[in-house]
Amino acid sequence: MTALDVIGPQALLAGLAPGSLHLVAASAGPVASDTGVSLLATTGFSGCPEDLDVLLVPGGDGTPAQMRDAATLDFLRARAARARWVASVCTGSLILGAAGLLRGYRATSHWCVRDRVLPLLGAVPAAERVVFDRDRVTAAGVSAGLDLALALAARLRGEDYARTSQLVAEYAPAPAFRSGTPEAAGPAVTRAATAILATLAAESEAAARAVAGP
Repeated sequence: MTALDVIGPQALLAGLAPGSLHLVAASAGPVASDTGVSLLATTGFSGCPEDLDVLLVPGGDGTPAQMRDAATLDFLRARAARARWVASVCTGSLILGAAGLLRGYRATSHWCVRDRVLPLLGAVPAAERVVFDRDRVTAAGVSAGLDLALALAARLRGEDYARTSQLVAEYAPAPAFRSGTPEAAGPAVTRAATAILATLAAESEAAARAVAGP
């Protein structure tokens, strides 16, 4: 996964779940991110509680493999059936989609796969930073996980709590450049970014077609 997909929401939501926040992988132990930083899974699939307030799936370079992994998809289906909120950041929505959990839902993802792959999984792509549709909430690429966490915190505990969390984190974005979307970045920068993301996009599309079937 991409570490920030996990750590961004975790940093803002951890205060809502003292002692009951779980970092879950197929088995407990270190899990490498796509930039080399490892996070420690505190429990495996079998040890994760059945009833969750929030089930959140990150994205990253491992997404295509996870979209094809039967154990991962079975785990997500089982926990999503009882979760209050089913959420994702970046290409994590493709993993939810591969599990059949976004069919008929509006959803977003990283721009490189949003319109190309989500429809293959039965989702309705939405070019928005955070998308709520019933009990599903999806965020666009990487940094949008922070916005998802604040929006979700407001629904879980109220706007005052979310505003306070935002201030504690001093989350007041002022990026050095206005190039966070293809529209803002312009053609040349978008071409360069698209080239970097080409393998992820192509492999995600192939995985979506495989799980969707004929």
